[in-house]
Order: sequence, then C-alpha cells, then structure tokens
Amino acid sequence: MQTSTTPSPYEFTVQGMTCGHCERAVTGAVQALDPLATVRIDRAAGHVSVESTAPREALAAAIAEEGYAVAP
Repeated sequence: MQTSTTPSPYEFTVQGMTCGHCERAVTGAVQALDPLATVRIDRAAGHVSVESTAPREALAAAIAEEGYAVAP
C-alpha cells in the first residue's frame, strides 16, 4: 500500500479552542504527524483546515488527544 505524497485538504469542527495556546496545541498535534502540513484555524468558528499527507482519522485522533472534541 502506497501513501500519498500529495497533500489532501481536510476540514474539522473542533470544540474547546479558547486561546492562542489551543491553536498552537492543535497545530503541533497535526504537525507531529506531518511536519509539512498546513494548518489554518478559525478559533471563533471552531473550524480547522488542514492540508496533509496523513490520513484524516489520524489527524482527528491527534487533535482529540490534545483534549479537544472533534466532530465527525
């Protein structure tokens, strides 16, 4: 099985982000899986956009491990 080298766009609804530290924690969790991932966060809307070669499920799990609720 090959892994994709082309980043895929993912959209997540994330609850519990209240500050800049939260944004850094989410970004760090994503980039721990894929250091080249692009992460854009709209904290007020609870919206996280990611472009990454990592699987969606792994990204969602990494965000959840930081203590944030990720909507399906």
